[in-house]
Amino acid sequence: MPATISLRAWIELALLAFLWGASFLSIRIALDEIGPLTAVAHRTLWAAVLLWGVVWLQGVPIPLAPRVWGAFLVMGLLNNVIPFGLMAWGQLHISSGLTSVLNAATAIWGVLIAALFFADERLTLRKLIGVGLGFLGVIFAVGPGSIVGFSLQNLAQLAVIAGTLSYALASVWARKTLVGLAPHCAAAGMLSAATLIALPLAWVFEGQPRLWLAPLTWGAIAYYALGATALAYLLYYRVLKMAGAGNLMLVTLMIPPIAIVLGAWVRGETLAPLAWLGLGVLALGFAVLDGRPLRMIQAKRMK
Repeated sequence: MPATISLRAWIELALLAFLWGASFLSIRIALDEIGPLTAVAHRTLWAAVLLWGVVWLQGVPIPLAPRVWGAFLVMGLLNNVIPFGLMAWGQLHISSGLTSVLNAATAIWGVLIAALFFADERLTLRKLIGVGLGFLGVIFAVGPGSIVGFSLQNLAQLAVIAGTLSYALASVWARKTLVGLAPHCAAAGMLSAATLIALPLAWVFEGQPRLWLAPLTWGAIAYYALGATALAYLLYYRVLKMAGAGNLMLVTLMIPPIAIVLGAWVRGETLAPLAWLGLGVLALGFAVLDGRPLRMIQAKRMK
């Protein structure tokens, strides 16, 4: 992981944060007219079409082995259908801003799940403290009272958290099965496989998807499918190459403020003070996991 980030990497990291941060608002707008599963099917279908176009233009060979496409199916389920579906349903009952805050738990789960499956990702004391702070932040964001009570809103929060766990499992699956594939090709294959799952599910549970939708709905779909999914995947791998995985984790903290501001501006959403506190504790947990603030303090003491 590079110790510093170039200006270009910072700009592209900020753009990626905006693309993903604004996706929460665009998905919520689309949900005014279509169901969560239909929203997922639109997202994976149109993003896959765009990414296959990129793969074709770049002349990247398309994998045909059944083993690879089996891996794509599992990846599409874990990284797209389950988390996209759970979070879209959750947004029907909680604000876009709160959804984005809870979504930040993905990085916390990622540390725990990686430690279970990979010997080189063992849990150190620093990581345990960071994970503990992260989960404490999630508890604050959800609200301590929600843990002992039950409501549709609480269930929606749990659905979003379950989606973040699915993302973490997907990262493990990708590392075990998709190593060596061109990133754009892997993303296109994953989204195609996700479409094969999401489209029938949407048809069965929400009825035949309609193409006659309001212009605002199509605009929202176009944004979160083409911009916040296809373009974001391309940008994600660029930033990963320039800045490294550790620096890329910073995007997790940059997303919620964008989602919160846009949700408040467009839909009049508000975020409870405890949720803000939860975001702050999550940020502290990420800082401990990253380790750089501690190394900077130690370096100053040595001088």
